[in-house]
Amino acid sequence: MNRSQLLQELQRYLTDDPTEYQFVDRFIALLQHPDAFQRTHLPGHITGSAWICDRQGIEVLLTHHAKLDRWLQPGGHADGDEDVIRVALREAEEETGLQGIALVSEGIFDIDIHTIPKRGDMPEHLHYDIRYRFQADRNLALIVTEESHALSWVKLEDVERVSMGNASMMRMARKRLW
Repeated sequence: MNRSQLLQELQRYLTDDPTEYQFVDRFIALLQHPDAFQRTHLPGHITGSAWICDRQGIEVLLTHHAKLDRWLQPGGHADGDEDVIRVALREAEEETGLQGIALVSEGIFDIDIHTIPKRGDMPEHLHYDIRYRFQADRNLALIVTEESHALSWVKLEDVERVSMGNASMMRMARKRLW
């Protein structure tokens, strides 16, 4: 996938969620900037995330993010890589140690724009996060890295409680609950 293909995906992206629907034009506008995939591009840049469900579609793998101190899906900065699916997979493998993660669909699963607080020399900024659906065997070994306090398979119906009502997380869980 490249920038042009991502733009096409976003132009075709359909969602019933009014908040998510409003994000599409903002993503398209950001992608007009040549540095949209660089973490140094402020006030915001593209990130990629992996919504990893178990093979039965009952649980999702979440990380207790060390810097943000919240339960989230694995993901991170594109760092110049325009193939956001590859970014999401790379970040998922790095953050969980999980091998054998399989892409469910090349289509965008969810999009979100959220604020990242100031940290060190990096000012507050926005992550334009593109999420893809993956699945994995929940019995495979997980490795907690310095990016996480913990990793856990969480039942989809428990995502609201674990994420403390995070609207973005609940939206993804609802998509998987059908």
